[in-house]
Amino acid sequence: MRLLNSLPFITLAARSCVVAEIAPEPQYVFSNPSTSTSEYRIPTSYESAVLGRRILALTPLGTLATVFPDSSGGRQPNGLGGMPLGMLEYVADCEGEGNPTFLAINIETTFKNVRGGSNISLAQQWTPPYPPDKRIKSASFWDWLFGSEDDESKDRVPYSAVNLPRYSLLGYIEKIDTASVAEMSSCFVDTHPDAKYWLPGNRIHESEFVRLVVTQIYWVGGFGDRAYIGWIPVDEWKNVTKKEWESAELPGEKKGWDEWSMPDL
Repeated sequence: MRLLNSLPFITLAARSCVVAEIAPEPQYVFSNPSTSTSEYRIPTSYESAVLGRRILALTPLGTLATVFPDSSGGRQPNGLGGMPLGMLEYVADCEGEGNPTFLAINIETTFKNVRGGSNISLAQQWTPPYPPDKRIKSASFWDWLFGSEDDESKDRVPYSAVNLPRYSLLGYIEKIDTASVAEMSSCFVDTHPDAKYWLPGNRIHESEFVRLVVTQIYWVGGFGDRAYIGWIPVDEWKNVTKKEWESAELPGEKKGWDEWSMPDL
């Protein structure tokens, strides 16, 4: 009886400790609340554009999405017309204007689809180099009180990916002037050393440097109650300066970050 009578006091004390350790759970995951209901200052679209341009500069991989043309050809199965295809691609920010640079291998299905009239988009997400000191977890009060048997080694992604910024860039492919091949080659190989084997003029596959001319940007900065979610005007994306994105900091660029916090803007 003595234990049962004291249990409410233990519970209250424990809850007060938990509240001190854990920030409020996100209430808006895929949308933004009204300004009056948000507990955080949600970044503006321009501040988000600055972070996005930093992601573009620091992230060498992305997924290019295209659709198959109506007519089949080669070894392609029948009935693929209009079906979407997403493929990993090397990305570089060689021109510094917000238009990603690609080394297009003409035999690639992605660029075959583009030549067949497909629209195209690039999806990239920020991957922090360091895990957070504090994780977003689903531990209950009883886990806190008696300890959890969770094996942290099973945590294959040591951060909440949906709480990190990502975007999709929509636009069209444009060939880069051949006069810039030497400059593009140096930049691209600096980011992707193995790409030297597929540079324009190689003996393996026909290739060329192209840019994705960005016309639309859809941004998800993280949880909607503390990060901007929505379309970024293309002029804001293009007007971000190198000085601005170099001065910004993304979550996890440095050790000791808190998964619940927002970077200083």
